[in-house]
Amino acid sequence: MTDAPALLDSRRLPGTSRLMDGPGVVLDVHLPAGGERVIAAWARAARAMLRDVGWPGATLHVLRFPGGASLAHSAPADCLYAATEVNEWAWAAAVAETGGPPADAPAEARERLLARIGAERKPALLALRAAADAHGVECLGEDRRTSIGLGAGSRTFETRQLPEPSAVPWDRIHDVPVALVTGTDGKTTTTRLLAHVAAAAGHVTGFNDTDGVTVAGERVASGDYSGPEGARLVLRDPRVTAAVLETARGGILRRGLAVRRAGVAVVTNVAADHFGEFGVFDLPSLADTKLVVARAVGPRGRVVLNAEDPELVRGSARLTAPLAWFALDPAAPAFRRAMAAGLPGATVEDGRFVLVHRGTATPLAGVDEAPVTLGGAARYNVANALAAALAAWVLGLPVGAIRAGLTGFARDNAHNPGRLNRFQLDGAQLLVDFAHNPHGLGALAGVARALPAARRLVVIGQAGDRDDEAIRGLARAAWAMGPDRVILKEMPKYLRGRAPGEIPAMLRDELRRAGAPDAAIEDAPGEVAAVEQALAWARPGDLLLLTVHAERDAVLALLAARGARGWSEAPATR
Repeated sequence: MTDAPALLDSRRLPGTSRLMDGPGVVLDVHLPAGGERVIAAWARAARAMLRDVGWPGATLHVLRFPGGASLAHSAPADCLYAATEVNEWAWAAAVAETGGPPADAPAEARERLLARIGAERKPALLALRAAADAHGVECLGEDRRTSIGLGAGSRTFETRQLPEPSAVPWDRIHDVPVALVTGTDGKTTTTRLLAHVAAAAGHVTGFNDTDGVTVAGERVASGDYSGPEGARLVLRDPRVTAAVLETARGGILRRGLAVRRAGVAVVTNVAADHFGEFGVFDLPSLADTKLVVARAVGPRGRVVLNAEDPELVRGSARLTAPLAWFALDPAAPAFRRAMAAGLPGATVEDGRFVLVHRGTATPLAGVDEAPVTLGGAARYNVANALAAALAAWVLGLPVGAIRAGLTGFARDNAHNPGRLNRFQLDGAQLLVDFAHNPHGLGALAGVARALPAARRLVVIGQAGDRDDEAIRGLARAAWAMGPDRVILKEMPKYLRGRAPGEIPAMLRDELRRAGAPDAAIEDAPGEVAAVEQALAWARPGDLLLLTVHAERDAVLALLAARGARGWSEAPATR
């Protein structure tokens, strides 16, 4: 990066974001020393142009981060593409004012931008949004389609052919219960588990996650749908009576939340991951991003937080929505304070999941009765189950359904593919998991320590969009598990700007620094190849920890072809 100011990214923010509660646009910019002059010049240019194009009430927002800033302003929901051009012109004018190349003259830019705004305006969309607000229901817009209401209470229209509000049968339009689930690790399992509980309560559930969109147990879209697009697919399905939306960090930062209102929002945890993207460089800023989901929760809902996560405990002080807390340890200080204040909570007492409110404890089921916990060995899944149970309780789902959901949700490819799937093959145990950062791998290590094994092997790899320290941290976390062998997989689909072989070389270097001998490390050109090499190494009594990301379905097919079968659900040896 040069010492000159530079535009890094320009994007629309249709939903509630870290910067604003309503629609707007944002620039991410690099700023050298003395960048405050450029920010001030941008603010002057933006205010003047926003006034000149007829948006004098727009608000400006600045979020500084190391080496740069996010520069944003609010804008009408029907003109966000034109609004990005307004923001980009203001930036160009600011750079010109502080010694950079010249920008279009204000009068010339004004005429061009007014033409863009005129071509994009959609008065019918704004009218329908206003009417939906008046009737207390959601309005979901995008380029091609707009919907009012949610799920079974929704109607979807082509955006270019929207009805007059007076022609809408508002008595048949309504929302359905919505849960937002985010966090660094565990959000997919928590999403699926909460959806399973809702189904046990009699709902037709829809959920989106990193694998796709599922409605009534049917996969309706495949791929990473943990952002707003996946949420809209769930919320527009006329079968859905309850929606659980995995809400990834990337979607929040790129586009904001898909909905303005939710009955409950869950944040599982906050750990180092994806630093350096969209102005997130540390844990506090990552926590702020995750906690954006809390702004969709009104006074009748609650935000479900992990009482054993320091960043969430600190961040909760800034929230205005009602809270609920979960903790593995009922003696955790934040959990004890919350229970003393009469807030709802979920924890583990005497080996059982327990819901707590105003001094009354409601037992659910034994931890070892929930297959997802691997007999209690998977402590992180105990936490995920607590989060899902508490969120279900906040939504008003019956205790019997919560109990049935916890005990009926399996660790298999049907309920939770790629998350702690446990197999045996030729006397060896295999754990297939999505762990993809040091925090997640450390959690998986806790499971490994609880399982007896003659030898241990771990397969690791990383996407190229992580910084060097995150990649090296993964290697350290892997070696801390005490493996006899480590296989470093290349992930060609996820190089993301890195050279082939660069990430495995970095992982190998860090393993050596941690004390791993060269004989304990081998490379694999891909995930399937890595698993094949692991199986060739394995002997009866071994434990293979297979972290799988890009080629999960192919890996599961390989195991099926090799004769893998599901492990018994007996409690793990402790």
